[in-house]
Amino acid sequence: MPRKTPLSQVSDFDLRLLRLFKTVAECGSFSAAESALGISRSAISLHMSDLEKRLGMRLCQRGRAGFALTDEGREVLRAGEVVLAAIEGFRSEVNLLHRQLRGDLNIGIVNNLVTQPRMRITQALKGLRAQGAGVRINISMSKPGEIERGLLDGRLHVGALPLITPLSGLEYSLLYEERSCLYCSHEHPLFARAATVSDEELGRADAVVPSYGMTAEAIGLHQRLNAAASATDREGIAFLILTGGYIGFLPDHYAATWVDRGLMAPLNPQRLSFDVRLAVATRKGRRQNLILEHFLDALQHTR
Repeated sequence: MPRKTPLSQVSDFDLRLLRLFKTVAECGSFSAAESALGISRSAISLHMSDLEKRLGMRLCQRGRAGFALTDEGREVLRAGEVVLAAIEGFRSEVNLLHRQLRGDLNIGIVNNLVTQPRMRITQALKGLRAQGAGVRINISMSKPGEIERGLLDGRLHVGALPLITPLSGLEYSLLYEERSCLYCSHEHPLFARAATVSDEELGRADAVVPSYGMTAEAIGLHQRLNAAASATDREGIAFLILTGGYIGFLPDHYAATWVDRGLMAPLNPQRLSFDVRLAVATRKGRRQNLILEHFLDALQHTR
């Protein structure tokens, strides 16, 4: 068979012919390959002729003497098996990436969300972990402003924070609403009359106020208090409330542990409470990240 110009590229059609050639070689004849390939002997012969023409060499002897690979046929078979194995390996690797993610998820969370009863973040992280051991989750507990800065400069992939003043460079998706009430400890003079304490008494009591951003509703309620101390986060507020010398606002889910133990009580909860929306935030125009997309999808399906 006259030689042709060396093969410049391998097409899908070439790969199909190589798979056919591999099957014929494994079966040992055209007739034996009929059932394996599901096509007639004449069709197999035509396909083999096509492959030989494309490669410019004879790959096998066929005729009355029987079927046999040529020296070149054996070399093409070996090289073809390498190519087909590599393609299968590539397919398996890509499919594995869909099932078992690999990489980091850097998430910033405001303090004291772990006691939130709906546990959507926890359940989403659990689902992400189930994707495989190749996912490394890095959590940083931060103030809302630090989380927003981390998202904007790329240090964080996702954040969970109060939705107070949305930034134009971030996208937000509502998680749930969080209610906060005004609390005192069991050692505070107002504890025994927590449900009936007057506004005058509240105005005279020392209060701890947050130094982080608040909604307009929360600011209005705090302005009615006697600000005698401040705290950068809710854990700091809880510390000062538990001294017995201060009153302060805490999320209900966070204060519940102390309330159940009789160590705290809400003061006039029907009148002195406010709601804050909590959201998950990501940077607009972010690069595609399969781990982040799986986490966000899990959040959407966790209620």
